[in-house]
Amino acid sequence: MSESQKETFRKYLEQAGAIDVLVKVLVQLYEEPSKPKQALDYIKQCLGSPTPAEYEAVVAERDGLQKQLEEANQLIAELQSRVQQLEAAAEPV
Repeated sequence: MSESQKETFRKYLEQAGAIDVLVKVLVQLYEEPSKPKQALDYIKQCLGSPTPAEYEAVVAERDGLQKQLEEANQLIAELQSRVQQLEAAAEPV
């Protein structure tokens, strides 16, 4: 990577505010009295990444909603079939 490319990228990061955010998180980690065992997890959490427990809760909620959707779709199909049967029975012969 050339120096001009590095400088362009650095300016991009500055303008986007990324450098300020990263510096704040690193300073916060530095000032933390009891250093976390996993610095990367700490940084992720400061940047808004969900904790493993939060992630698992979202996955469980998604799975539950997918099951509800499948059940609703099955019920819709059954009701549509029933409507067709009733319409066919109501037609004059």
